[in-house]
Amino acid sequence: MSTTPSNPPPAEMFSAPVERSSPTGVIAIAGIALVILVAIVVMLGRRHPDAPSMAYAPHIVISDIQMSAATSLSGGESTYIDGHIANHGPATVIGVNVQVFFKNDEAMPPQVESVPLMLIRTRTPYVDTQQVSVAPIEPGAEREFRLTFENIGSNWNQNLPEIHVTGVQTR
Repeated sequence: MSTTPSNPPPAEMFSAPVERSSPTGVIAIAGIALVILVAIVVMLGRRHPDAPSMAYAPHIVISDIQMSAATSLSGGESTYIDGHIANHGPATVIGVNVQVFFKNDEAMPPQVESVPLMLIRTRTPYVDTQQVSVAPIEPGAEREFRLTFENIGSNWNQNLPEIHVTGVQTR
């Protein structure tokens, strides 16, 4: 007696379509997600009052630039740029960002470093720095600052770099 595989009856192969309910739950979740996304975009798009701004930069004057260098015990070299910063505007300055351009004599673009300006807090027994927000600069006041750089390219021409104020935070 030979056995042949049994085929399912035709009724079982083609069953009636299953009725699906409307996707109201999915639409509601998508709607809520869209509302949250729009709220996040609106909040991020608003300008924060403490965000750096170029509008106040003309009131900031940087002067008396001096450079020094030091070699660490591990052989690394640090370059220091010291100077004075003056606030000639009507607001109290709580943060300053600068770009420093280290030029070269090889017709190549300069090395550009963007850093926050750090104020000198003490000089004895060593120079200690702090953020401007820790000791805000009142209108008409002047402070000493220090910028520290660890990785200046070897093609730098060793001349004083250009320093440009790129953002100022005020209150």
